Amino acid sequence: MHLLLRTLLLLITARRRPRLGIFDDSSLPLRALPTDIDIAMHVNNGMYLSLMDLGRFDLMVRSGVWDLMRRRKWTPVVQAEQIAFRRSITLWQDYALATRLVGVDDKAVWFEQRFVVDGEVYVRGYVATRLVGPDGPVSNEEILAAVEQELGHVRPADLELPEWLHQWRLDASLPGSRKPAPHRW
Repeated sequence: MHLLLRTLLLLITARRRPRLGIFDDSSLPLRALPTDIDIAMHVNNGMYLSLMDLGRFDLMVRSGVWDLMRRRKWTPVVQAEQIAFRRSITLWQDYALATRLVGVDDKAVWFEQRFVVDGEVYVRGYVATRLVGPDGPVSNEEILAAVEQELGHVRPADLELPEWLHQWRLDASLPGSRKPAPHRW
């Protein structure tokens, strides 16, 4: 709920920004607000992951993928995230949230996202996402085919998920939602 108003505002204003292809890099100008910071007066570590949603929504709306998803009743969900911090973003500081699609694997579409201040990367994260439709998960083949056929966005030949990221996902993953995942310490 803490980003609901900002998300709704972004969904409206992103349509006024220049169009992008889903395989293009996007840059969303933002400012660290009082609702983003913690007691140390910098953006809270967990807030970065929430703010990253805004970058992905911006790219999806500006590329037309958001409307495609709505027509097909597809909903985005996050499967895995990993993040690294270099420097803190402080209250009222301006920054850009850069977002790009970096690859796909057998289950997820992967994004790299960077928080950039004056040309310097402060924080970088990777997010594995999936689309879920009325009948369950949507395959990446179906997603990529729809993006190409309906929007004209052709997958670049060099779009290949780095092996280390694929391996990280395998190493860090939990069992699927239909399999048991007992808690035993």
